[in-house]
Amino acid sequence: MSTQENPEENLPSAQDTAHGAVKVADDPFADPGLPPHKPRIQDIDERAAKRSERAVAFMFTLSMLATIGFIASYVIFPVDQIVYIWPFGRVSALNFALGLTLGAALFFIGAGAVHWARTLMSDVEVADERHPIEATPDVKAKVMADFAAGAAESGFGRRKLIRNTLFGALAMVPLSGIVLLRDMGPLPEKKLRSTLWAKGKQLINMNTNEPLRPEDVAVGSLTFAMPEGLTVHDEHFQTEIAKAALMIVRIQPDDIKDKNELEWSHDGIVAFSKICTHVGCPISLYEQQTHHVLCPCHQSTFDLSDGARVIFGPAGHALPQLRIGVNDKGYLEALGDFEEPVGPAFWERG
Repeated sequence: MSTQENPEENLPSAQDTAHGAVKVADDPFADPGLPPHKPRIQDIDERAAKRSERAVAFMFTLSMLATIGFIASYVIFPVDQIVYIWPFGRVSALNFALGLTLGAALFFIGAGAVHWARTLMSDVEVADERHPIEATPDVKAKVMADFAAGAAESGFGRRKLIRNTLFGALAMVPLSGIVLLRDMGPLPEKKLRSTLWAKGKQLINMNTNEPLRPEDVAVGSLTFAMPEGLTVHDEHFQTEIAKAALMIVRIQPDDIKDKNELEWSHDGIVAFSKICTHVGCPISLYEQQTHHVLCPCHQSTFDLSDGARVIFGPAGHALPQLRIGVNDKGYLEALGDFEEPVGPAFWERG
């Protein structure tokens, strides 16, 4: 038993215990209730409500103009243009314009929605009791009724100016995301349909940088060539050689199965694109007994004695052949460009 005695003032009095119960003190956490609702000026003055409506519509309109500015930036500013903007310093004009216009488009939608909610939508506070998670039919009916009431109080159906400008702003903002798809890469246009090869251009040995004569190509050998006039020091060398790289092989004319291949060759010397038609890897492995060439990336195999058709692997079509001949000086030359685009298929190939 504790030796400390309870103070008398803490003990219940006889009156309190007359009926066997102790009196409970008043609840210190009683609900104080909601303060009286104070109407806003827009609630009592329709002119003020109209001013707020025009302000919201103005912000939604600014969002639409900013979205148009975002799209126009792609046309106006080159990718490599650098400008000085205080206090950011030297920045990309395109990136700065895109960030500024897209930020403004999103900001004005948010600002307009906040101003609409604070000045025109109902601001009456509603207290609701907690209820079970499972919704009853009565609750569902109440939710739908509350939604209908909220829609009516917001004036969404009545204030057509706000509604129409909001729809316009929300409809145009996704256009920014569509325009961003432009950054996935340059449009192919017709750049992939042609190479530097043209009638009269000599075949230059890529190892010696010298023009090729027919006697320089032995039966069973594999030689790589590039167009006359292209050098490794050219600014666009990598871009052009990726399309124009040529593979020269000499096959006995009697071993060539494809009639068109034989007509486009010179004394058994055939010229095919070095670029694999799967994903564009350079082909460099040749089997002289079978006349097969193998792409080292994904093992696509082509038969150079039969129109370079695909005999194995994921490549989708044969290697394009370049028609060749011999000029007056005895050097191998092209008789035109490839008849079809080199490399893998692309979405504008048609």
